Amino acid sequence: MAIKVGMVSLGCSKNQVDAELLLALVVKGGYEICTNPEQCDVVIINTCGFIEDAKKESIENILEFCQMKNEGKIKVVAVTGCLAERYRDQVAGEIPEADVVLGIGRNADIAGAIDAALHGKKTVAFGEKNALPLEGERILANQPFYAYLKVADGCDNRCSYCAIPLIRGNFRSRPVGQVVEEAKRLAARGVTELNVVAQDTTRYGEDLYGRLMLPELLEALCEIDGIRWVRVLYCYPDRITDRLLDVMAKEEKVVKYMDIPIQHVSGRILRLMNRRGGAQSLESLMRKIREKIPGVVLRTTMITGFPTESEEDFAEMIEFIRKVKFERLGCFAYSCEEDTPAYEMDGQIDEEVKRRRADLVMETQYPIVEAFNQSQIGRVLTVAVEGHERNVYYGRSYMDAPDIDTRVYFTSSKKPRIGDYVEVEVTGTEEYDLAGKALE
Repeated sequence: MAIKVGMVSLGCSKNQVDAELLLALVVKGGYEICTNPEQCDVVIINTCGFIEDAKKESIENILEFCQMKNEGKIKVVAVTGCLAERYRDQVAGEIPEADVVLGIGRNADIAGAIDAALHGKKTVAFGEKNALPLEGERILANQPFYAYLKVADGCDNRCSYCAIPLIRGNFRSRPVGQVVEEAKRLAARGVTELNVVAQDTTRYGEDLYGRLMLPELLEALCEIDGIRWVRVLYCYPDRITDRLLDVMAKEEKVVKYMDIPIQHVSGRILRLMNRRGGAQSLESLMRKIREKIPGVVLRTTMITGFPTESEEDFAEMIEFIRKVKFERLGCFAYSCEEDTPAYEMDGQIDEEVKRRRADLVMETQYPIVEAFNQSQIGRVLTVAVEGHERNVYYGRSYMDAPDIDTRVYFTSSKKPRIGDYVEVEVTGTEEYDLAGKALE
């Protein structure tokens, strides 16, 4: 009987791509994939190590499966991903029940490490960060009609609060031809929606070609038969060029949606974050994007409680949110991460204050979303079907990225299948979500 291997992948979509590459390597090694990790012989926990809450979630999952191993329910626990890479000695030394601990540079060794563990040999291995496989067969871990297309890894921005360069190394792009070939393979498998991701997607190609190549890449992706939607995630504001906006406006397959994590708007705080700009320049950018791409939906992320953030700095953020009216917005309380410049800064903010401010940001955002949703009533949206609950179907419009944004719930007499694209008339709202009926 084949050994069954399950995967728990935590954190961001970029980590999910790594998990999908790992799963393909496991199958190539002769193992069988099991979708329920609790019914497997081997469990891989592909961890996140970005901020405190993510680290806690990763550790809780590792300990949970180690307990199951101790109870004889599973045979092998393997730990991969960002937590393993960032806290090499701690993970290997403080969780001895883990049979495999691989840094990202040794992901290619996963099948051999599992084999060794099944024969009683523990594997703890780390390599160069740039040895992380970015190319290869993948076993998609989400619904089969969409996929994340990782075009680069690592980051050179060096934001003072961020541990990503420590974990992932320097920014490195994949060649255009390699990315396009992967996208063609995904389309041949029935993928109709590509979500283009990197730590800084707008920087794509600069290291290989000496210039920003995301516009050219998007044009090439739009030429692939079978691809219907191309979505761009994680855009750095300084690298949103007129050329990029022109391509996004021109190409019908590029959904009119931009994810631009701006983090803050106070010029003083942004400088401490090692980022540029301020409220005025960011407001001008958002205005330009909306002028160039009519109907565009803007998503951003804010951080509250960065060291020395004053009530005035926070008030400036709230005013900016009310003024710009992002259609999609998320907020994190600042996480003080060791080995980052911000960790050593004076003026650390009390945890309760950080979280209260984050709550206030979301309270400010809610009526903005409510008003936007009301404005959608009567509009007909194309919805990618993701499932159904009783007699109601649900999916995403162009305004919604997988996993992070809202849904459109709708009724239909035609019983659409997952992956179908259905025209839905919006008839109402349900908090953050939209409700409607399919046009028959």
